[in-house]
Amino acid sequence: MANELQPEEGTTEVDEVVQPAVAEIPEQELPETDLTAPGKRPSGPFRVGDRVQLTDGKGRHYTIVLEANREYHTHKGGIVHNDLIGADEGSVVKSVNGTPYLALRPLLVDYVLSMPRGAQVIYPKDAAQIVHEGDVFPGARVLEAGAGSGALTCSLLRAVGPEGKVISYEVRDDHAEHAVRNVETFFGERPPNWELTIADLAEFDPEAHGGKVDRVVLDMLAPWDVLPAVSKALVPGGVLIVYVATVTQLSKVVEAMREQECWTEPRSWESIVRGWHVVGLAVRPEHRMQGHTAFLVSARRLAEGTVTPKPQRRAGKGSNTAAK
Repeated sequence: MANELQPEEGTTEVDEVVQPAVAEIPEQELPETDLTAPGKRPSGPFRVGDRVQLTDGKGRHYTIVLEANREYHTHKGGIVHNDLIGADEGSVVKSVNGTPYLALRPLLVDYVLSMPRGAQVIYPKDAAQIVHEGDVFPGARVLEAGAGSGALTCSLLRAVGPEGKVISYEVRDDHAEHAVRNVETFFGERPPNWELTIADLAEFDPEAHGGKVDRVVLDMLAPWDVLPAVSKALVPGGVLIVYVATVTQLSKVVEAMREQECWTEPRSWESIVRGWHVVGLAVRPEHRMQGHTAFLVSARRLAEGTVTPKPQRRAGKGSNTAAK
């Protein structure tokens, strides 16, 4: 193994996930590695069954699953799995023709961006906002609709921990299949605290799922249609987060929440992420940025029988109505 991985000059970082191409090699004796409990993120040296992300000098990523006495083929030569098994994370492995690759276990963000998908995934920048702004805490009971490809589900399961629970509703069978496959692949098994129901959220019955929930996340075409069911499912003080893609959806769901009069005044925003190029004194914004992906709306459930206090708004310019 080499100690350094140098990017090639004049190249830009590009993500590229390639399905494993493997070949058998003569059997070798491998170093022993400790196994971790199923569903727990592994740490320490690489072991058989680990997902490993290999990064070349151009910043391209290749994901493989380690198997004993196997070889992964790239256009720069084969990489022997046994060279990785027992090695520490952050090691550099060379292909048979000497090309170096940095080896690390993929993070959740890496997995989300490369996972097979049926529905469009919620990108990491929005998932992070949902978990943080929704105050999704360890032990929380979270209801989400729809499950899509399972990207947000992975983030929610991570946030609630083994003592919490995530209840996912999805109306499409094909999307549910993608969600199950992706969640099980990431965690290594079906999380025992994840419940997936293929049905319309409008039919949600809290008693059938162990009672009301602490948080609700909606990612669907018409979230306003399920607000009556959501208001019954959420505990007083609980947080509702809505993810919508268009201005029309944003306007419609916010006005529907106001009409219900059982929510705090909805707050709406979007997040934009821009990377920076930093090499010596050459410091500038990247030419590409993660612009608009969606709008997020948050509000909290009021106590039963409480009516939303009317917000005080300044009258618009030229209006005959005095500011309240």
